[in-house]
Amino acid sequence: MSTVTSKDGTAIAYEKVGQGPPVVLVDGAFVYRSDIDPWTPQFAAKLGETHTVYTFERRGRGKSGDTQPYAIQREIEDIAAVIEEAGGSAYVIGFSSGAVLSLDAAAAGLPIKKLAVYEPPFIVDDTHPPRPADYVTAARALVAEGRKTDAVKYALTKTVFLPEEMVEGMASQPFWPLMEAVGPTVPYDGEIMDGLMSGNPLPTDRWASSTVPTLILHGGASEQWMHNAAKELHKILPTAVDIQALPDQTHDVSPDVIAPVLSKYFAD
Repeated sequence: MSTVTSKDGTAIAYEKVGQGPPVVLVDGAFVYRSDIDPWTPQFAAKLGETHTVYTFERRGRGKSGDTQPYAIQREIEDIAAVIEEAGGSAYVIGFSSGAVLSLDAAAAGLPIKKLAVYEPPFIVDDTHPPRPADYVTAARALVAEGRKTDAVKYALTKTVFLPEEMVEGMASQPFWPLMEAVGPTVPYDGEIMDGLMSGNPLPTDRWASSTVPTLILHGGASEQWMHNAAKELHKILPTAVDIQALPDQTHDVSPDVIAPVLSKYFAD
C-alpha cells in the first residue's frame, strides 16, 4: 500500500487497482485491509476491469494514522487527499456509514464527478427500533477507558444490531483481535450517524449544498427499514438521479452484482 498525507498531516494508506477513470471507495464501520475484509479486494478487482479503484483505510484503521482530536471534517479531508492523488477529481462509491460520509464529502464541495451510495443505515420510521440516543457518548466513554472489546461489542449490538449471542460467538474467533484493533474508531462512525438512526425523517439541510449527481442503491432482499432509508434519502436529496434495488442482495452485497451497475453509472 501507498500513503497520502491529509490536510492535518495524517498519513492515509491506500491502494489502487485496475485501469480507467478513477473511483474512490469509502468503506463503512470496521472495514480495513485485513483478514476480516476479503470483500474490498474482491470488489476492487471486479470494478477494476473498467476503472482504477482507489481503496483506502479510514483514519484509525490499518496502516493509516489517527491524529486527534477526531472530527468528521478530518475524514472529509482524507477523502479529498485520496481524490487529489487520483488526479484531482474522481467518482465515489460509499457503503453503509461510509455512504453517509460520502454524502457529507459531496456537500462539502469535494471534486466528485458522480456519487453512488449503498445502504446508508438510516432509521427513518418505526420499521426498526432506533439506536440509543446516547450511543456516541457511551462509545466515547468505553474507548476513553481503554475497553476496546466492550466498544466493539457495543457497536455490533447497538448500531449493527447483531444478537448478543452472535457477538459473543464472534469474540471467540481468531479474527476478533483484528476488530478490536479498530475499536477506538467506534465513536467515529457513531458521530457520522448521529441523529440519523432515531426513527425520525432525515434532515433536509445536511446535504442540501451538494451538486453531485447521486445514485442510491439498496439490496432487494434487505430488511424493510433499509428500503425505507433509501427511499427517504431519494426524497430529500436534491441531486438524486435514481434509486435502484439490487435483486436478491442484502447489506453484504455481492461484488459481482454491484460492480457492473457502478461500471455503467461511472462510464461517462
